[in-house]
Amino acid sequence: MNFFTSDTHFYHESLLNSPVFSPRSQFLTFEEMNEKIIESWNNKVKQTDTVYHLGDISLAFTKPAHLIMTKTLEILNRLNGNLVIIKGNHDNMSLLKFLMANNYVTVNGELKFTIHEVGTRIKFNHYEVFLTHYPLMFGITKNKINLHGHIHNYSVHQKENINVGIDSPEIDYLPSGSVSFGAPLSESEIIHIIQAKRTDYLQRV
Repeated sequence: MNFFTSDTHFYHESLLNSPVFSPRSQFLTFEEMNEKIIESWNNKVKQTDTVYHLGDISLAFTKPAHLIMTKTLEILNRLNGNLVIIKGNHDNMSLLKFLMANNYVTVNGELKFTIHEVGTRIKFNHYEVFLTHYPLMFGITKNKINLHGHIHNYSVHQKENINVGIDSPEIDYLPSGSVSFGAPLSESEIIHIIQAKRTDYLQRV
């Protein structure tokens, strides 16, 4: 089964009390935030599933830089599933190369990490789905959808754009309380959001 997420920002302490941008004030420490995301993720994702992570895995200004790369690898190795990672603006190439240097084959015979620097494309439920970190602007299309992250607690006012980040307000299109903080979204949940946002959008224009 495929899942989708973005902007986990593991170790990003200053995000917790940001006055404007994606505050996560429900957590007192980044350790608490990290553990909640891991718990929510593993309660939903099986070891044989695939999770598309659309960027901004972790963020901490530590020295030496190798320290945060090692800690990020430790976190990712605790997460169930194979990870297809789209590079975010806070994911430097050193981290991605470090992950590839420490890659391995998981229980389903697939590599733990697959890296795309810009994005990738898949198809499901008759949709052509473009997976990127930054939102794409398609214009009016029938069956093209852009799953993205980057904008945290904001959304693009276009029915073709779905923010799958863990802070996304578009999770509110799903039944209240059905997605625990940090849990990736399943394909069926994505379809529900697409249809609900389209209905909402058409009522607003």
